[in-house]
Parts: sequence; structure tokens; C-alpha cells
Amino acid sequence: MKVIVVDDQTVVREGLVLILGLLPEVEVVGSAGNGEDALSLIAAESPDIVLMDLRMPRMDGVEATRRVQAAFPEVHVVVLTTYSDDESILAALKAGARGYLTKDARANDIAHALATVHRGETHFDPVVQRRLVALATRERPAGLPDGLTPRELDVLRLIAEGKSNAEIAQQLYITEGTVKTHVNKVFAKAGLRDRAQAVTYAFRHGIAKS
Repeated sequence: MKVIVVDDQTVVREGLVLILGLLPEVEVVGSAGNGEDALSLIAAESPDIVLMDLRMPRMDGVEATRRVQAAFPEVHVVVLTTYSDDESILAALKAGARGYLTKDARANDIAHALATVHRGETHFDPVVQRRLVALATRERPAGLPDGLTPRELDVLRLIAEGKSNAEIAQQLYITEGTVKTHVNKVFAKAGLRDRAQAVTYAFRHGIAKS
């Protein structure tokens, strides 16, 4: 997979480039120190994934992620940041990030996240996952949103946990084809474009499993 690293701290950025360059499945095609430069680099290099910091000068990671998704929807963004507060997490997910890691993640954690997101799934650091669960359990709305059925909610909860269709099928004892049907119905009813939006939707509505 082709990856671009975006971080305003030179030492961190160069360290990530070095680490990712050692992974056989990763080709680092460039790095940038802010969101504006990242957008130009993405246009030139057409990466599969952008590893994105959040707090940067000129254009922060949230705005950069939003613009990446608008201009390059085929490019996936994985956030790698020091911050794991509610506001930062939700802002990144709403902007379209498919993964969220904190900077205490190990090299193999980053590699796993990139591979997972490259397959079209989502990946969240355990710390971030706990924060999302905490947000979801503060207030659970009554009733089912957007006419979703209980089974569709089951599927959505598992999507929010980062499960693949095959894993969902195994856990719910249904076929993978049935899972795809449920996923398509969830997306249609809730007006969702992809699994990243589904994760945000699940936590916003308190659907995610505690």
C-alpha cells in the first residue's frame, strides 16, 4: 500500500517514515508538515492511506481529512495523534477518518491499523475505543433510529467494533451475503456512504455496544 505521513514535528515525521519504510507491505511515497502540503502531495502521489496528525499549523488534521474525503474519496485517513479527548475523536470521525491511533502506539499497532483500513474496514486504538463506548453509554436514545431493525442494529454495533463482514457473519451465525444485505440496508436507511460514517453514526446514536 502507498502511504503518506503528515505530522508537523520533524522528528516524529521522519521517525514514522523510517519505521513504515521497514514494512514490506508499505511504500512511503511522501511526507508533509501540514494539511495544505498534504493535499498537494496526495494529488501528486495518489496514496492509498494518509497517516494524519491532528494539531498542525496552516491546516489542521481534521480540516485536511475533510478535504481529502471530498476531493479524494478513495484515499483513507488514519489519525495518529497525541490527543484522545472526546472532541478530537468525534471531529476526526465526522471528517471521515477510518482509523484513530494515539502516539503511544507501537510499530506493529500502526502496521495493523494500516492493513485493516486498507481492506476497507475501520480501526481504533483501545484507548479511543473506550472513549467512544463511554460517549455512547452516557445517553442512549429510546427507540430505533431511521427505522433500523434489531438485526440491522446488531450488524451496526459490530461495524462500530471494527469487525469485517466475515467476522460479523461468524458472530451472528448468518451468511456473509446476509451481512452484506444488512449493511446495504443500514447505509441506505441512515444515509451513510461508508463504514467510517457508520461508526460515527453508531456512537452518535448510542448504538455501539458497551
